[in-house]
Amino acid sequence: MRAARYHEYGGVETLVIEQVPDPRPGPGEIRIRVAAAGVNPVDWKVRSGAVHEVLPVDLPAIPGRDAVGVVDEIGEGVRGVDIGDRVFGLGGVTGATAELAVLSAWAHAPAAWTDEEAAGAGLASVTAMSGLKALGPLRGRTLLVEGAAGGVGSAAVEIAVARGATVIGTAGERNHEFLASLGAVPTTYGAGLAERLEVLAPEGVDLALDTAASGSLADLVAIVGDPARVSTVADYANAHRLGVHLANASNDSALLAEAGELGRQGRYRPRVERVHPLERIAEAHAYAERGHTRGKIVICI
Repeated sequence: MRAARYHEYGGVETLVIEQVPDPRPGPGEIRIRVAAAGVNPVDWKVRSGAVHEVLPVDLPAIPGRDAVGVVDEIGEGVRGVDIGDRVFGLGGVTGATAELAVLSAWAHAPAAWTDEEAAGAGLASVTAMSGLKALGPLRGRTLLVEGAAGGVGSAAVEIAVARGATVIGTAGERNHEFLASLGAVPTTYGAGLAERLEVLAPEGVDLALDTAASGSLADLVAIVGDPARVSTVADYANAHRLGVHLANASNDSALLAEAGELGRQGRYRPRVERVHPLERIAEAHAYAERGHTRGKIVICI
């Protein structure tokens, strides 16, 4: 099969397109013929070697953790999915940006989602849902989402709105119209946030979800008044120090199924900013590294 690979840690110049052996699913896994794969911050962090001490990979490695495609092989013990089903989901830290990929968690993709949208749903939705679940019931609460225009942030906004929360989202001004389209009240991040929130939410902010790791975690605790009402999916360095919830993305088929059901109901649609062909994966990674992605970047295979 054709795949993107890198043979050593480094910059985008290490990415090559080449023929590699077909993967095979093990027990509890499925293999899909990939239509599209997502690009996530973890992809370039792993490729660059920046996180090799905590997320080491065997080289050469195929970047990508989430993808959408049609099931073409089923591992031992798998139930509830058939050859030919269109699914989206997650594999290992690497392996998705290829013609064939093995998934360990998956759900049926809503017919209303394009392949590009479904490719961007896997990691973003389970990360957002993990962060939101740590905060408890959302209906009738006012939630602040820090970094609301990114892949995880935009998913969190739509999912929280679908669950009955009033959502205020922070982003640069160029993304305010985008946040409003998701159902959030937009505001800018940084200095003066607490004062802006006093105007936007005069009765106070109940909960906060940090998806940005921009150094604002202590401010979020001060804004809601209790570290137990703050969760982060990004600021590992400060989460334990401040006593907030730290939510990690996991390969959870139940969370993927929840996201898919919201998609079928028309209440969650993954937002995609850029789509690149496999041959331009280096360009996609370079753009992702700049850190200003609105929604998701996707590679079509």
